[in-house]
Amino acid sequence: MNVISQHATVLLIGASRGLGRAIAAEYLDRGSHVVGTVRGPGRTALHDLQPTAGGRLEIEHVDINAPEQIHALRERLGARRFDLLFVNAGVANHPEETPADVTTDEFTRLMLTNALSPMRVIETLAELVTPDGTMAIMSSGLGSVANNERGGFEIYRASKSALNQLMRSYAARHRDDPRTLLVTAPGWVKTDMGGPNARLTIEESIPRLVTAVDAQRGRRGLRYLDYLGETVPW
Repeated sequence: MNVISQHATVLLIGASRGLGRAIAAEYLDRGSHVVGTVRGPGRTALHDLQPTAGGRLEIEHVDINAPEQIHALRERLGARRFDLLFVNAGVANHPEETPADVTTDEFTRLMLTNALSPMRVIETLAELVTPDGTMAIMSSGLGSVANNERGGFEIYRASKSALNQLMRSYAARHRDDPRTLLVTAPGWVKTDMGGPNARLTIEESIPRLVTAVDAQRGRRGLRYLDYLGETVPW
């Protein structure tokens, strides 16, 4: 087993595959109890972790693009409390699409899934997080406005920048909240979404990202960090 996590109980939204499934596996390895969510009723890669999880993995169902499902999850979880709420959500489009040629439907899909829906989860489930706990949300280094000097991925960048801005607004509205708030950037990772040419493997990114998240517990306020725990410019 790895080092024991600072977050003994984890509510992980979007854990069926890829980065989310890897985050679930890492927290299980570190001794945490994980409630992970998947969208549909079918079997996913997350289910494959249950036989070796020692009863520490529960699987819930929610489509974050359906607000009524987020509220239903909140009701099902009832009086339970978690040390960490981690919202992992993201879809991509063709990297060369610009505002000149992206369809309205595609633009809306990215903004809904990458920005609005994750923040709806934060707004709805925040009360489930302990007063000294952490709320983290998966963004991207491409969401940094300051670092955008090459263009490309314009619609995806815009959706993640919108997510970052909404999280900053949330932090401003809750400036007296003692909990840790994190916007995280995992790096360019080889997943179905990241593609085979990505610079990092899941094994190179996610354990370090989890370590970075754990290291922030107890530090109130909002930070934008990469998988090494380094600050990303807004």
